[in-house]
Amino acid sequence: MQIVVAAIAGLVFGIGLLVSGMADPVKVIGFLDLAGRWDPSLAFVMLGAVGVAAPAFFIARRRVRVWSGAAMRLLVAGAIDGRLIGGSLLFGIGWGIAGFCPGPALVALGVGSLPAVWFSAAMVGGMALQGALERWRAPAPDAAR
Repeated sequence: MQIVVAAIAGLVFGIGLLVSGMADPVKVIGFLDLAGRWDPSLAFVMLGAVGVAAPAFFIARRRVRVWSGAAMRLLVAGAIDGRLIGGSLLFGIGWGIAGFCPGPALVALGVGSLPAVWFSAAMVGGMALQGALERWRAPAPDAAR
């Protein structure tokens, strides 16, 4: 059941990205271009998303299980550290250069966008590099004793 709920949520999210135009990197870059021909439509999409998500999170905080029956696991805010700031900067730079973030890139990949192929390959490569760095930084099992 959980996989069905996830698939439906992903489908609705993907359709929303297509309908709103957010899977089009030209539209996203238009939003980020404050000095040029700024396109505010992404701000309206974000405000709409916050308007839908805020009540859902308010309700979710009071629940112990999700609709599919799995345990409710909400993230708790952590410390703002160098890793968070560095990751945010890398995300923003990549978003500004490519006009994609992960969700819209996967939607664009699904409709055969060549730039989305390149972005997705770079994203997967970056995830693999980050995973390798985390394993390298982790203490050896013997050192933990």
